[in-house]
Amino acid sequence: MKLFIFGYGYSAKAIVEELRDECSWVGGTSRDPDKLAAMAEAGIEAFPFDGLNPNPNISDALQQVTHIVISTAPDEQGDPVLRCHRLDLANAPKLKWIGYLSTVGVYGDHQGAWVDETAECKPVSKRSIERVRAEGAWQSFAGENNLALGIYRLAGIYGPGRNQMKNVEKGKARSIIKKDQVFNRIHVDDIALVVAKAALSKHKGVMNVCDDEPAPPQDVIRYCADLLGVTPPPEVDYEGANMTPMARSFYGENKRCSNKKLHKLIGSDMRFPNYRVAFDNLFQTNSWRG
Repeated sequence: MKLFIFGYGYSAKAIVEELRDECSWVGGTSRDPDKLAAMAEAGIEAFPFDGLNPNPNISDALQQVTHIVISTAPDEQGDPVLRCHRLDLANAPKLKWIGYLSTVGVYGDHQGAWVDETAECKPVSKRSIERVRAEGAWQSFAGENNLALGIYRLAGIYGPGRNQMKNVEKGKARSIIKKDQVFNRIHVDDIALVVAKAALSKHKGVMNVCDDEPAPPQDVIRYCADLLGVTPPPEVDYEGANMTPMARSFYGENKRCSNKKLHKLIGSDMRFPNYRVAFDNLFQTNSWRG
């Protein structure tokens, strides 16, 4: 496998580590010089990519690539990878599979009901609307070029260095209460597990990548506080809470995401099927700080 990652961030790093032994070469992009340097130190060929202009070195690299993961966010003008490197991808002679990392935000608000991959997408936020459009663009591109495409709709991502326990420890966590509100989550190591399985099997189609147990956010905060032996933050009613528009938009989408297709793909239990198992591990391994 020769793997190329557009957008080498938190999830992409875990995916690369999961697939490292399967790869004879790994390349990736970032717009951050520090990340590019860190990638090079980790043995990943690093390519600057700002999402606005094609990089000729990326064009050359894509001639050898067999698998691609897209972890860049779309914007108002569409998907940056398709905008800059559509022809390169269409003419990549060895390309076997594309994995696109999307979000469960595309479903919008289903008032707490269970949703699977056949559910209607009725996104609320601007970023989720752009994701729906980007998914459609990638589906059209893959169909036109007879390429295997997997779309992976990720729930709220957490793991070492990026989690509510870290916020609780720093006193930055907030326990906002909205009646009947639940969220799915996904540990970064389970994202890596799922996408690696998908890449190796050249999985096609849409898949929810989320845990087994959607839960109220305040339950997670209390659990983290209990593990740390500290008092949880006071509960604040959603209606009166001082929140950014982006934070408030998360609470405007209430749903329970099914992961039956995920379990069929991996053929086993998840590493972290719910937040309790995950935070127990983060606490016991002292890795929540990163």
